[in-house]
Amino acid sequence: MDVVVADAAAHARSALRLLLEQHPRVRCVTQASTYACLVRSISTADADVLLLDWRLPGLDLPQLRGACPGARIIVLCARPEERGAALAAGADAFVCKGDAPEVLLASLLPGAPREA
Repeated sequence: MDVVVADAAAHARSALRLLLEQHPRVRCVTQASTYACLVRSISTADADVLLLDWRLPGLDLPQLRGACPGARIIVLCARPEERGAALAAGADAFVCKGDAPEVLLASLLPGAPREA
């Protein structure tokens, strides 16, 4: 599964990439720090999943959905109360940045173990 990671914070992108690289079925194909970089990235990377920070500057989920209709969009946010807004805007899944890594992996991979 090919994943694009987009987050304005370099440390968050690095942490996500390191987590994803631990799973044999997941490959981080590119990273983006802004919405404009993300749009350029998806034009050259055939991604299965877009893993995005909900607060990514300029984020436009409906436009992104049109640009990459076959990809799942998973939104990350530090504020769990943003879940409803992210899902209403078109995200396929929402993961709180404070959740255990297993929660993120479960949202990416059907059948992945979830922490109890």
